[in-house]
Amino acid sequence: MKQFLLATALIAVPVALFSTYEHYMVPPAEAAQAQSQAKGLGDLADFKTITKDVKKIAATGDFKAAEKRASDFETEWDDKQATLRPMDTEAWGNIDAAADAVFKSLRNGTPTADKVNAALADLQMALDKSGAVGGKAGTQSFVAGIAVTDAIGHPVPCEGLINQLKAASAKPGISSDKQAKAADFLSKALERCNADDDQRADAFSAQGIALLTQ
Repeated sequence: MKQFLLATALIAVPVALFSTYEHYMVPPAEAAQAQSQAKGLGDLADFKTITKDVKKIAATGDFKAAEKRASDFETEWDDKQATLRPMDTEAWGNIDAAADAVFKSLRNGTPTADKVNAALADLQMALDKSGAVGGKAGTQSFVAGIAVTDAIGHPVPCEGLINQLKAASAKPGISSDKQAKAADFLSKALERCNADDDQRADAFSAQGIALLTQ
């Protein structure tokens, strides 16, 4: 969720656009077991408080201030990801997706009260339901053989795959043609990650990683 700044110099070489990709759906054997062991995320009072604050501020029409308060949620959520996500992957993914929708609604060029309020309502609902085990186990998605979701179908954090793509690009012995194509995938992945669009960012990153490693 954290915005990734484009700090890496990209190779300025014209390349063909890679816009089509396939999702290979593989049902994980462990999904049902993991689902049955889900226990919720515990005390999320701080996140609920921030969400209520954002709602109150947004009600005044000051979306800039609301976005600033929402950034507090984003920072704390990212800081606690390593602890919370293993506790209940599905609950974590539901809140993560709902929070991303709030950030998008507030970071839009012209935020509207309807979209902001709807996104905040969904986030509040996801937070309230976090303690209950519910929903069905999903399936894991792959792009070019690279996992782009977790075991129940939630997109993996885009920053992780972007870092993998950067690491793969830095290895010696890669042809200039592949470097150029990988740079194009990286540019697209960064742009989508900055827009809190983990799903498409992960797809671009996965295509770049596969290009360089398979």
